[in-house]
Amino acid sequence: MEVSPEELQNIDGADSLTMRAMKDISFGSIAGMISKVFEHPFDLTKVRLQSQVLDKNARFSGPLDCLTQTWRKEGIRGLYRGLPAPIVGAMTENASLFWAYAELQNAIRWSSNMPATQDLSLRQLAMAGAGAGSVTSFLLTPIELVKCKMQVQMLMIPSTSTAEATAVLSGSSASGAAPALPRTSGSPFHKLPGPIDVLKSIIRTNGLRGLWLGHTGTLIRETGGGAAWFASKEAVATLLLARRGVSSKDKKELRAWESAVSGACAGVSYNIALFPADTIKSAMQTEAELRPRANGAPGPTFLGVAREMWRAQGIKGLYAGCGITVARAVPSSALIFLIYDGLSRRLGQ
Repeated sequence: MEVSPEELQNIDGADSLTMRAMKDISFGSIAGMISKVFEHPFDLTKVRLQSQVLDKNARFSGPLDCLTQTWRKEGIRGLYRGLPAPIVGAMTENASLFWAYAELQNAIRWSSNMPATQDLSLRQLAMAGAGAGSVTSFLLTPIELVKCKMQVQMLMIPSTSTAEATAVLSGSSASGAAPALPRTSGSPFHKLPGPIDVLKSIIRTNGLRGLWLGHTGTLIRETGGGAAWFASKEAVATLLLARRGVSSKDKKELRAWESAVSGACAGVSYNIALFPADTIKSAMQTEAELRPRANGAPGPTFLGVAREMWRAQGIKGLYAGCGITVARAVPSSALIFLIYDGLSRRLGQ
């Protein structure tokens, strides 16, 4: 949320800038963690749909088919496969976003010689949001890499051993991809590598640099998405306050439903803004599992994968999984801002 002039005027020893930053990080972490538990099955569906764009034979006909197959063949554990990484990612993402957003607002005021009590324009708030997203992308890419690899583990060849699965998840195996989702019962995947094993395997095979595979896509998505997310939230919140005759400076006067509505609009804006960049990123991060390259072949690049996806399915392929992503973003983003604004009102004094 925008740092209000009144808050800046009332900063004292008990509520220093350091304390304010800690509150932004804490509130953002809590909001991100709770929302991720709700949305994870839908995120898993999105990644699996994105990862099949370049496959010759699609495993799923759409989001409902993907959810149904996952539930039938993997159960509830399958729907929440890879959840620890997203939980850490959501806490990191939201804590970083809200903290950087507040700090960048102060930086914009300082660089523009603006009084600390002056409101920022919507364009300036969007700039702060874009900067916050850019910073967050560097923390988020390694976490999303582990998450995406774990979310497609069950799409790999049913006959693959646990050891081979670990190797493939690191990008070092040349085994192919399964045309259909294997059943869990009796499957050798009953003991798949966890997030720590996947992380170690990536570092062992590709070094620390390998953790940032697909970073270009994350950077584009988070920079543009951050601008859209925060600007939309502030714009809608301002409109809702104005209809009650409340000044836009008094963001703490937002009612719970107003925080939720403005957050929901922000979620839609964030996901629609640059969704193809996320699709390309997911395809890059799951290529080693589903479409492994020959030994010695150059790794995937953002533009290279983008061209392949365009040739394969055009604009439809680049927006694979967009529908379910936007649908889950409405309640998820509403929940994030409902929690964040609620904590700010009650504990932010």
